[in-house]
This record gives sequence, structure tokens and C-alpha cells, in this order.
Amino acid sequence: MTRTIMAALAPKNYLAQFSSGETMNSARLRTEILSGLTVALALVPEAVAFAFVAGVHPLVGLYAAFIVGLITALIGGRPGMISGATGALAVVMVSLVAEHGVEYLFATVVLMGTIQIAAGIFRLGKFIRLVPHPVMLGFVNGLAIVIFLAQMTQFQVPGTAEASGHGMAGGEWLSGLPLIIMLALVALTMAIVWGLPKLTNAIPAPLAGIAITAAIVIVFGIDVPRVGDMASIEGGLPMFHIPSVPLTWETFQIILPYSLILAAIGLIESLLTLNLVGEIVHERGGASQECVAQGLANTVTGFFGGMGGCAMIGQSMINVKSGGRTRLSGISAALFLLAFIVVAAPLIEQIPLAALVGVMFMVVIGTFAWKSLTIMRKVPLTDAVVIVLVTVVTVMTDLATAVVVGVIVSALAYAWESASHIHAKTYKTPEGAKVYQIQGPLFFGSAHGFTELFDPANDPQRVVIDFAESKVADQSALTAIEALAGKYEQAGKKLELRHLSHDCHKLLSKAGQLIVDADDDPDYAIAANYSVRTGVLHAGH
Repeated sequence: MTRTIMAALAPKNYLAQFSSGETMNSARLRTEILSGLTVALALVPEAVAFAFVAGVHPLVGLYAAFIVGLITALIGGRPGMISGATGALAVVMVSLVAEHGVEYLFATVVLMGTIQIAAGIFRLGKFIRLVPHPVMLGFVNGLAIVIFLAQMTQFQVPGTAEASGHGMAGGEWLSGLPLIIMLALVALTMAIVWGLPKLTNAIPAPLAGIAITAAIVIVFGIDVPRVGDMASIEGGLPMFHIPSVPLTWETFQIILPYSLILAAIGLIESLLTLNLVGEIVHERGGASQECVAQGLANTVTGFFGGMGGCAMIGQSMINVKSGGRTRLSGISAALFLLAFIVVAAPLIEQIPLAALVGVMFMVVIGTFAWKSLTIMRKVPLTDAVVIVLVTVVTVMTDLATAVVVGVIVSALAYAWESASHIHAKTYKTPEGAKVYQIQGPLFFGSAHGFTELFDPANDPQRVVIDFAESKVADQSALTAIEALAGKYEQAGKKLELRHLSHDCHKLLSKAGQLIVDADDDPDYAIAANYSVRTGVLHAGH
């Protein structure tokens, strides 16, 4: 049980294992470090903004971005994926901080991390495989829209939102010449990010866009909102600090619900991002290892004054598009971010927000699954509805809710469709017996339709039900078979059941004696649990 966490924490020769099959030559080293620098620059306004959303000091968000980013980069399940403070978690923290204070938040983050470590040890991350592809498309599209909407707050007059107590939301919008300049700088950054790769790959395009735009603003003294207008990011090293909360049952009751919600949201967003990045770089990631890494990162950050975090799809996309493929890019991003806080705050605070907004807009364009707009006309209506539903719910509520809703709707749609597929071919034998050849799965959704296939009152004295082309999937199916056997027994007629699995033989009570054994009986298990790793079916009864 502890092999997952031990594997995640085992010492590694990182110089040899930074990437899969790639040699860490000087060119790769430069690309990884520059990608990390680009990500760190984009992390600053995000971490500050999410700290405002949660109602805590900006350094609480920055420390979380550093610690969570560093630990997950070192031992996470997907090299090149970026983690840090996120808006999905921040919105859950608002009421906790408002009602009980920031110390309760730190305690909650520690418990959240512990829950995530347990999820990794028990390999619960494998359940992310149950997320259908339409849900993934809706998740990607919804998150792209969320990232876009989050950038809109940068088009507000600095200081007006903070004064109203809502972070960067609810302030006065830029207008006139300031708005035109802001839009021009955003467009310039986007043009550089789009055009530079056509000329050279010597430097990550997002980093070049930020550097060139920042240089123009600083050299010409253009008056536009800058990182320092959000808040000062200057601070010291994060210090170890045990949350100052009473160690009582009452405290546990307060923080447990928040911890469970935060742990679930963090793992869902992290594992979906893990899969998304894996599809882009064509490599699989370790879901259980990522759960342990996220849990350890949050546990540590709770003791060092951070607000906790999870995988960040926007920054992960920046890293991947900038060429970051190994753990070094994530480690570099975390260390650069710490350097910004400790020694380079005055310089970083001069970077115009327009440059960072331009980079994030390009992330939005690259993240949104544009092909989903065309394939929705070709896929089944249910899949199209799920894509739109998950997108809307992601924007209106949060990612975890959207994914759960999408999975439930997809499962119900599949159950409904499968329920309509059960039917039977019938014929009579020369001896006068009537044979029902069942076709289609028999489970809770099709149990009622299965019962309606038979006519105990008018059937002949001997009836045979053949399950060779069907599969009995759950307890509802067994109950339906038992009930049908009871009806034929009441009618005084002989019923035979053929080609049922040995598992059914054991679980059927009344109808068990009606089963006719054959050499070609199937060997599946009821409520089977298929292990992708071993390829073995395990009975779930």
C-alpha cells in the first residue's frame, strides 16, 4: 500500500531522468530554464489575484505557488506540468477565511494534503480514466473561457477593486487612451508570441513577448498598469509555522468539509491536466504518483504559510508551448518565483500586465478545443450536449462540479442507450420447447425491458433462456432472473437457463437449480472490476 508514496519520494538521478529519452544537452538545458522563467513571470499576477480572491495576503498565494510548484515538479507524475495556487481552490476558501481566519486555512490545507496522499496510496487516481472524452473537451473549453475571463480584471483601473474589498474584481474599467494603449500592448505581445517561432526557437516566444513589451513600456515610460499596481510581491523566505488553531474536535469539524472539497477539486483538476499534457507530449503520466505529490505539496505549504494549490492548466500550456518537457522547467519556475519574491521584486513589479495578459490570451487560443465546434455536428447528440454542459458548468461554478455533472450525464445516457438494446430472438425446438436467445447486456437499466420479453402465461410447458449473446452485469439483473423464474414456477412450467457464468451459478438462489451447465459457459464476474495494469477481471461481489 505504501509503494506509491515510497516510489514518489525515492531518491532519483534527476540529471538522467529529467525527461523520457531526451539527453540533457546545453540546448535542452537552456530551453528548460527559459521555459521556467516564462512560467514564473506568468505565475506572479495569477498567484496575487487568487490570493485576493481567497481574502489573504498576496504572499500567501506566492508562497503556495513556490512550494506546491517545486514539490510537484520534483516528484509529480507528469514532468513539465506546472502547479500552484489556483482560482478553483481560492473560491472555496473565501468563506472559511472570512468566518474563521487565515490560520484555519493553513490547517485546512494540511488536512487537504493528507487526504490527497491517502488518495494516492489507495490508487484512487485511476478513476480519472472514467472521465469520457466529451467531458474532457468540455473541461478544456470551459477552462479556456475561465482563463480568458480572469484576464478581464487586468483591464480595470488599479486600486479601485482593492478598495472595494473584492481583489481585482468590481473596479472601474479602463477607458479612452489608457484602454487603447493597453489593448495595443496586448496585441503586440500576442503578435510576438505568434510570429517569433516562425523565425527562431532560440528563446521561448512567450518570454520574448513579455521582455520586448516590458522593455518598450519601461524605456518610453508608458503609463499602464503593472504587476506592482496589484500588490507588492516583496518578501522573505517562507518560514515554518504550525497553524495557530485549537487542537479540538470542533476545529476538525470546521476544517474537514473544506478539506474534502479542496482535495477533490485539486485532484480532479490535476489529473485532468495530467491527461491533457500527456496527450500533447504523447506520454502517459502517473496518476497515483501525482496524487501523492499534490498531497505532500499541500501538506508542506500549509506549514509554511501557503494557501495550497493544484495543477494549473494555463501555466502548464505555457511551459509545454515554450518547450518545457522535463522536471527542470517546473523546478526552475518555482526557484525563479522565489527569487522574484526575495531579491527581484522591484524589477518584476515593473512588468506591464498587458504583456502577461497577451501571453495568457495566446494560452486561451491554444487551449480551447476549436475542433469541438465542428465535431459537435457529427457526434451523437448526447455527446454534444455533454460538451456544452461541462463547458457552461465549468464557467458558472467550478471544475469539480462540471466534471461530476458530465460523468453522471454521460453514464445515464449510456445506461439509457444500453437499456434499449436488449431483445430476444425466439424459436421452437422440434420437441416443442420455446427458446429465448437474449441479446444485449442485462443490468439495472435493462432489467425491466428484459422482463417484458417473456410471456409465462402463454409459453409452452418447457422454456429455455439462452444468455450466450448477453452478459449479466449486476445485482438488478440477477433479481430480474430470479423474479422471472418465480413466474414460470407459479405457472407450473419448466424453465432452463443456459450460458450463464459460474459467478451467476453461485449468486442465483431460486433460479440456481434451473441452470444447465455447458462446456462453453462464459467466465465473467458480476460487477467486475477490470484492472488496466494487470488485465485481470476481479469479482466485485
